[in-house]
Amino acid sequence: MSGDDLLLSALAGIVGPAHVLTGAADLAPYLTDWRGRYRGVAQCVVQPASTAEVAAVVAACAGAGAAVVPQGGNTSLCGGATPDGEGGAVIVSLTRLNRIVAVDTKNDTISVEAGCLLAAVQEAARAAGRLFPLSLAAEGSCQIGGNLSTNAGGVQVLRYGNARELTLGLEVVLPDGRIWDGRRGLRKDNTGYDLKHLFIGAEGTLGIITGAVLKLFPLPATQVTCWLNVASPAAAVDLLDAAKTAFAAQLTAFELVSEPALALVAKHIPGAARPTAAAPWYVLAEFSDAPVDAVERWAGAALADGLAGDAVLAQSEAQARRLWALRENISEAQKIEGVSIKHDVSVPLSRIPDFLARADAELAAAFPGIRVVAFGHVGDGNLHYNLSKPDAQQNADFIAAQPAVNRIVHDAVDALGGSISAEHGIGQLKRDELLRYKSPVEIALMRTIKQALDPRGLMNPGKVV
Repeated sequence: MSGDDLLLSALAGIVGPAHVLTGAADLAPYLTDWRGRYRGVAQCVVQPASTAEVAAVVAACAGAGAAVVPQGGNTSLCGGATPDGEGGAVIVSLTRLNRIVAVDTKNDTISVEAGCLLAAVQEAARAAGRLFPLSLAAEGSCQIGGNLSTNAGGVQVLRYGNARELTLGLEVVLPDGRIWDGRRGLRKDNTGYDLKHLFIGAEGTLGIITGAVLKLFPLPATQVTCWLNVASPAAAVDLLDAAKTAFAAQLTAFELVSEPALALVAKHIPGAARPTAAAPWYVLAEFSDAPVDAVERWAGAALADGLAGDAVLAQSEAQARRLWALRENISEAQKIEGVSIKHDVSVPLSRIPDFLARADAELAAAFPGIRVVAFGHVGDGNLHYNLSKPDAQQNADFIAAQPAVNRIVHDAVDALGGSISAEHGIGQLKRDELLRYKSPVEIALMRTIKQALDPRGLMNPGKVV
């Protein structure tokens, strides 16, 4: 029996033969990323049902010298959960680790397994009269383990912070199969290094997150959603400043949408309807536990001061969902439209207009006829800045220029003190770019940590570092 056959037999003994997938048709959904950009090869997909099984699987792979690729909902936008092309990897799917373990309303925590859908965590919190505020377009298919592994952000970072800020404790299977159980629901714990932060945002390169204790918050009694037309990103930033001054923590989301982004949604998403006449830019703002009349006065003042050209307040929950759908369906509309060069960047809030002006101008000069689809979480400085040519044939040629495009965009970000990855991670997509924009000291520290925890480089190889 070959080494691969011995490993497959051992894995079947751990999780059961039905949960070791080897057929081409069974493997196919696990070998391609959501965008269809990356395709890899693996010898099998293993579906453990408990942390103990994950640990046994990882130990068996370590013993056989087989690479391990952790995978949750497979919604990575950077190829972070896709194996390489060598074919020796074992994909460890966390789908069966999907239990809500406990909800502690007096401690405002929820304990979950890593394979829980983000939407299921939200629903469990809501059923207990609490809010788990992490919210993003893929919440119906992404898993909480993947959210933590990429330090996901979403639309409510402005008020509640990203995944890192929402996590109190983790359970992790280490690259040698040991289990670190750090599932403590404490707001204060100064007993040495805060190890959970090593694994949040590490994209499965240091271990596999199998469980977490997450923060909950009071469920808002009311929410007001407002859509506004604005003339420019500078006006949007001024509007954000006015909203923060007027509402402080009651302002929970503040999204920026460009007209090209909205036009793609109107073109490709059935039922999408513009709430206002066309404008260069739009803002979608959400206020929690704020009086409706206070939001109306704020919107009226924005119109009177010239910060906004038009405004619509949702009059029902259904209307609010329709407004949010315009924002959340941008990525899907872009996928339907065709391939584009995507960027997930952040800059200081005050520099958002500078970044857009500089990047737009340099790209237009270098690539005449370029289409810029910009949108994102302006409330926390995170923009999705995606580029293509409207004509499919021209776009195919344009995509080949990605290195030059990335250099323009990322150099602009770096010059303004920003980051080339705000919430999507590094994965395969930005691994080489990281070397240009991280200092040698930072890269050396990251490699030292990787070497200490995964000296053989078997955990999600080819990602991040």
